[in-house]
Amino acid sequence: MKRPNLSALSAAAAVAFTGMTANADPAPSRTGHVHSYILLDRTGSMQSIWEETLSSVNAYAGGLAKTTPDQSVRADITLAVFDAQEGLQFDVIRKATPAGDWRKVTDDDATPRGMTPLYDAIGRLVALAEEDAPERAVVVIMTDGEENASREVTRDGARAALDRIRARGWEVVFLGADFTNFGDAVGVGQTTSRNMGVKKGQMRETMERLSEKSRAWAAGEAPSVEWTPEDRAIAGEAEAGQDKSAPRTSPQTGRRPPTGSNP
Repeated sequence: MKRPNLSALSAAAAVAFTGMTANADPAPSRTGHVHSYILLDRTGSMQSIWEETLSSVNAYAGGLAKTTPDQSVRADITLAVFDAQEGLQFDVIRKATPAGDWRKVTDDDATPRGMTPLYDAIGRLVALAEEDAPERAVVVIMTDGEENASREVTRDGARAALDRIRARGWEVVFLGADFTNFGDAVGVGQTTSRNMGVKKGQMRETMERLSEKSRAWAAGEAPSVEWTPEDRAIAGEAEAGQDKSAPRTSPQTGRRPPTGSNP
């Protein structure tokens, strides 16, 4: 009886194993869908950081559009700006725009002016999001000042609106643009871990990090969207709002006030 050629059998087995390995399906990537709603304060006091703020919003959109071999998230973005001039001025600049199709927002879209009807704007944005009714949403509220002009919605009304979307499992994040007084945020039910002040000069990087957090949450890789001590250090939160030596702009006009006046 002829003995089998063990070397040949071993070689054949190795070839077969290699073929199986080459044809094996790669590990499945994490996928998900998220709709990000950005509520941007366009009041007059934002003038000195407006260019940086718009750049940070564009960076957030760019971050949401990214894909990796192990993560593919489909993201839509709605951007609304607000101020008050004889009542709430609320303009939707981008509506349900796929992150990959984002057209950069510029001064041509909006410029700082007016006062701060924060509660009114929250109520309007929540109504818009509830009408869309996405399965997952991240609401990002960016402001550099306190509520001072709402006529339609009270603080309790704004909190009730945000409580409704929190109950859906949506994430709500407050960003203080060179601002750290989160009394209004706490008043509408925000937890400290989801509020963060950002020093001038650090907004773009902060929003890039937020895009990573939003994608990870949408893909089921993170339980929530919250700020960490590392995020706060990079954002320069401890120094946010301290450099107020330059003249502030008028909240009514967006122009610098005369010397000696109180904006």
